Amino acid sequence: MVQKLYKQLLDNLSSAVLLLDRDRCLRYINPAGEMLFEISAKRVEGENIVGLVRDHAGFYQIIDDAVSAGHAFTRREAQLQLHSGRELVADYSVTPLAADQGGYLLLEIQPRDRLMRISREEDARAQQQTTRELIRGLAHEIKNPLGGIRGAAQLLDRALPDASLSDYTQVIIGEADRLQNLVDRMLGPRTMPKIQPLNIHLILERIYSLISAETDGKLEVIRDYDPSIPDVEGDEEQLIQAFLNVVRNAVQALTEGDVEAPRVILRTRAIRQFTLGTERHRLVCQIAIIDNGPGIPEALKEILFYPMISGRAEGTGLGLSIAQSVINQHSGLIECQSEPGCTEFLIYLPLEQKHANGN
Repeated sequence: MVQKLYKQLLDNLSSAVLLLDRDRCLRYINPAGEMLFEISAKRVEGENIVGLVRDHAGFYQIIDDAVSAGHAFTRREAQLQLHSGRELVADYSVTPLAADQGGYLLLEIQPRDRLMRISREEDARAQQQTTRELIRGLAHEIKNPLGGIRGAAQLLDRALPDASLSDYTQVIIGEADRLQNLVDRMLGPRTMPKIQPLNIHLILERIYSLISAETDGKLEVIRDYDPSIPDVEGDEEQLIQAFLNVVRNAVQALTEGDVEAPRVILRTRAIRQFTLGTERHRLVCQIAIIDNGPGIPEALKEILFYPMISGRAEGTGLGLSIAQSVINQHSGLIECQSEPGCTEFLIYLPLEQKHANGN
């Protein structure tokens, strides 16, 4: 009865628990471990642990140290590479059991990827909200005197004794309008999205057509779609604007970076059991926009989505900020991974059809 209870406790743990014998062969793995390693216990029991975890960041050295020292070792936020090639960040502990208990090793692994993603996303949302509040206050302070300057210039233009002097007042009016437009763009979309079912591939095809026309064949645009993805719910115009901002950002990096054989990849995939915010979704749509440009400078990676941040001298730094705002309004997430030769923007949108059940 007690043994059955212990097994039930292990089977219901959220941490992966593995039991290894003296030869590092697997003797037990709980359901959480099966899910983590994406394998069946029946298939791997009796197999060496090297078939599950590749030697990465001293993983097997920790096991050897635990055996030789006779006490537990723990690593926090370590990188592990699984047999499938997938990498994850995890906390793990290796505990040697007493020799009279068979000399087994108890291995506990707690994935940290999801918690770290939630923390990063919450920080990004908080930063964006703070930035938007700052921009709203700044925009209010700018727009009021701008309106006064423009109005005064118009009155002055009408009262000028010499028509040739109106060139100067027109410059004032034109610059005031330009600043007004800049402030409006900083504020991002000013209306709530008009939510309706959308085929994400039709939106990407629109992006493909626009970019192909703008670049006139100077770079390759590759489409890699998963046709099984169901409709997303969103505002078509806003999503087109968000994706277009990201793709144009990639195109500018390619054209200005003198890249040989420049290309942009538009890729869609369905991702299961993915966390957006604090909510776990059964299915989300992942849209990847990948370019083979020079990469994003390290100094910009942490502040990439802030308004007025740009790696280009003539850039306004608003495109990615607006894209993030639109994706957040659609309960989605946008992330960026970049290194020289490969920059990848990953956009996630939930696929649950909430309007169908009235929620």
